[in-house]
Amino acid sequence: MLASTSRNSLKRVSRKAALWSSQSECTGVVPVTFSRCQSTQQVAAKPALHSSSSRIRNKPWSFVPDQSFQGTARGSAIARYQFRSTGFANSKSTAMVLRMCKEMKQEGVNPDIIIYNNLLACLADDCHVLEAWAVVEDMSSMGIAPDRNTFNHLIHASRRLHSGAMWDILDKMDAANIPPNERTFQLMIQRHTTPERKNLEFALQCVYEMGTRGLILELTIAQDVIGLAAELGFPRLAIDLAENFEATSVRRLSSETWIGCLASSAEALYAKGVQRCWEKVIGDLNVTPDEGLCLDVLHTAGRHGLSDLATDVIRVLRILGADWQEYHFAPLVEAMCNAGNLKDAFGTLDLMRSSNIFPTAVTTQPIYEVLKQDVDKVDGAWELLDKLRSEGKTIDRTAINAIIRAAISLSDLQRAVGAYKAFPDYKCVPDIDTFNSLLSGCIIASHRGLGDRLLLDLKELGIKPDATTYERIIVLCLTQATYEDAFFYLEEMKAQKYVPPRSVYDAIIRTCIAAGDSRYTLALDELKQCGYTVSDNLQTFIDTGGRESRPRS
Repeated sequence: MLASTSRNSLKRVSRKAALWSSQSECTGVVPVTFSRCQSTQQVAAKPALHSSSSRIRNKPWSFVPDQSFQGTARGSAIARYQFRSTGFANSKSTAMVLRMCKEMKQEGVNPDIIIYNNLLACLADDCHVLEAWAVVEDMSSMGIAPDRNTFNHLIHASRRLHSGAMWDILDKMDAANIPPNERTFQLMIQRHTTPERKNLEFALQCVYEMGTRGLILELTIAQDVIGLAAELGFPRLAIDLAENFEATSVRRLSSETWIGCLASSAEALYAKGVQRCWEKVIGDLNVTPDEGLCLDVLHTAGRHGLSDLATDVIRVLRILGADWQEYHFAPLVEAMCNAGNLKDAFGTLDLMRSSNIFPTAVTTQPIYEVLKQDVDKVDGAWELLDKLRSEGKTIDRTAINAIIRAAISLSDLQRAVGAYKAFPDYKCVPDIDTFNSLLSGCIIASHRGLGDRLLLDLKELGIKPDATTYERIIVLCLTQATYEDAFFYLEEMKAQKYVPPRSVYDAIIRTCIAAGDSRYTLALDELKQCGYTVSDNLQTFIDTGGRESRPRS
């Protein structure tokens, strides 16, 4: 039935149409033609062919009354309570839905499965397990059989109980011939991916079971399982799960999930995983990781010789706004050395110096590890330095220091001294690390004379000796038959406010005992005054008068 306003509108239109028809008979002009779903058009005048009682050709839209349409009539009581309970379930208002149940009881309205499930949804959110089971018993007393949603709410309500409660509910579902759906597996997986449980194996079993049943894995559940695998240190598994999900789903994983995979791969030094995740995060998602994660990626790149990846990380650090530091470039140098690109490793040292970043012996440690393999690599390093110099680049002194250390490691003191003399050729000035490395070579060769000349050069350059310098010159003096200067340098070391290390006192005590020098007692007392304890090996050496104890055969 049409509303009163609609009927009045139709009457007005009919009266106007009759008036226009009578006017057209007199004037011979039809001013407007009405057609459904068309715009009003002006038509040419035609002679009147009909009488004044004829009707317009296109009538307004006629509506057929629909007696079954509810309209604004008041719905049934059960429908109103269904609507209210659904709203309470969505807002998780347990108190409100309980008041509604009281109203239903007072009005004598029996609830149906929809109202029961909405009540269970509110109770499950608050983990009211006993009350949820009481609702299920009330359903049974009303002759209403629980459905799949009912069991899902029970599983959700018992999420904080022992897993046996979940398995009991699943057994009841199986007895009722109700198979689990996506929501059921979602609740099961969420239960075992919490920080308290972290049961990755069970979560993977559920994911596999969903696949066999043809169920779709939801995005949030996939992210939970992938995140748990990454957190537990299984980066390869996490990345395989992530790539498989995106290959079979139209939805994409969040950037946080991929960053978690990247962090897990970098922590485990998993090179392939770091490369795949870095391309995904930086290239596809256009997300910039933080400095800490970039540093972890740099360590992985350095370990596996991924120089291109390390260079890209340095670029991202600059985009991030982080100030370049020595510990950023050290993995880059390591990556280049492990990739066999020693020339670029030397060139990176110049780049660091030009960026006001000062390389150290730690920075050039990877270069040293490569050069100390054989003498040919030491000699080949000079060719690389000459190429860099011809290209207009500055040779950093830490590069020559690495060559000196490698030559000393090969017990080639002559090559080490030759490298020391080459500093002026490359417009470099030695530093304290240069002299400390050469002094260690003098100790190996017991070359006291060279050590004295190095000390003179040290003073001429105005370089202040450090604790390592004093330690090595003392040990060098102890390699000679006359070791009186060792005590002189020991006192000078203490005068410079340096605390002698345990190794210095150990070497003095052993030398004095072997030579029958009673001054070992003074060194022993000073060792104890410095807070050092006498090792068992040294005490045995003292007790035996310089004879090392040997195990009985």
